[in-house]
Amino acid sequence: MTPSDSANGTPTVPEDQLRAGTYSLLAALLRAPLNGELQQRLLGIDAHDPAAEGIAGAWAELREAAGTADPTTVEDEFHSLFIGIGRGELVPYGSWYRTGFLMEKPLGELRRELTALGFERQAMVREPEDHAAALCEVMAILITDGAAFEVQQRFFNGHIGPWIQAFCADLGKAPSARFYRAVGRLGQAFFRLEARYLSMPI
Repeated sequence: MTPSDSANGTPTVPEDQLRAGTYSLLAALLRAPLNGELQQRLLGIDAHDPAAEGIAGAWAELREAAGTADPTTVEDEFHSLFIGIGRGELVPYGSWYRTGFLMEKPLGELRRELTALGFERQAMVREPEDHAAALCEVMAILITDGAAFEVQQRFFNGHIGPWIQAFCADLGKAPSARFYRAVGRLGQAFFRLEARYLSMPI
């Protein structure tokens, strides 16, 4: 996804920078297998106790998982989870989680909102726009570009909130998940906080 020229580029506060960075990281982890650069980024996480509660423990668990991860093994894991032969163990699309089918009404509603927000589909992208990684990318851009709270709230509550925690829970317990268990736990903890934050009255 790419934003239009209408993005205002308003600087974000540190909390929003952290939110945008977490969305961007989750997008990278869900878009493609782990590579060396991303692994080093995860090893730089400032976290210490994987037994801690909530998001602090989830960050620590992800850093620990990155420290023992072999990129080749994680690539096989990614393939089993999201690609497979015909289909992976998980289907990371909003329409699937909300209706049980791909390319359904939620995707059409999402496409209309993306157009209204000025996002354009890139020609080389084959995945439908309701892929978990694509939605995380959109939220990262909205936050970074200083989109109004009500815009972030409407997008999250309309297209991410209704299904993303169920997806992350499934990711955390999928049969092939090893490294991605930690990704699922971080997603659950982060999106739980986001749902709480973005449910506040305007």
